Amino acid sequence: MAGSGDPIDGQVLILTAAKASVAPARLPKLVDRAQDLLGPQLEQYRREYERFHADDDLEVFLTEWGHWESISDDLDVTDRELSAIRRAHEEQLLRIGRQTDREAAFETALEIREPVCIGIDGDHAAES
Repeated sequence: MAGSGDPIDGQVLILTAAKASVAPARLPKLVDRAQDLLGPQLEQYRREYERFHADDDLEVFLTEWGHWESISDDLDVTDRELSAIRRAHEEQLLRIGRQTDREAAFETALEIREPVCIGIDGDHAAES
């Protein structure tokens, strides 16, 4: 799984970078920027959205379509960069689905909602 505070696995970043229209070296920085924004909002996500998956390293929430666009100004990214971040979160959700033999359910969830993966580090774990 993703490491301490990192919501996206390295293999997922590699896969996403191959498909995304951003430089592979740029994607981890973009994902980190999203984590920096989302991490402090973990408790708010727990209150407002369905938590679809949780483990020791991350929590995955299903949000309404357009959620990523709604926070894009706060992320200060281009449309292409936002698309890469969103794709990384989608690929992470699908990877979890494969690892837990729930891929079909996870794919169905992606048809109607956008996933937001928030890494849990020591600071945020204390808030649970």
